[in-house]
Amino acid sequence: MDNFRGSLHAKVHKWTDAIGFRLNTSQTSGKSKVTTNHYFFETFNFFEKWKDNDPAKAKFLCFDTYGEKVSVKTLLDLQTAFFENISQLK
Repeated sequence: MDNFRGSLHAKVHKWTDAIGFRLNTSQTSGKSKVTTNHYFFETFNFFEKWKDNDPAKAKFLCFDTYGEKVSVKTLLDLQTAFFENISQLK
């Protein structure tokens, strides 16, 4: 049951480390204290955003194979978008 514990942030980062995602950019807004990280692997990109230096409350956003925004609420959402994107590579 330990696999089901932890924040979405921790689960996503454990998975992305295993796959080999790279951090492309990281920006923190001075006034609003919002940090945005952009990660990529091959042709797949996703964004992570959190406020007030609290990554446990991070929100994730990625895009499906048609370029539509996908709000990531679970690790499975991100994995599904990723594998659909990668399957389109030839």
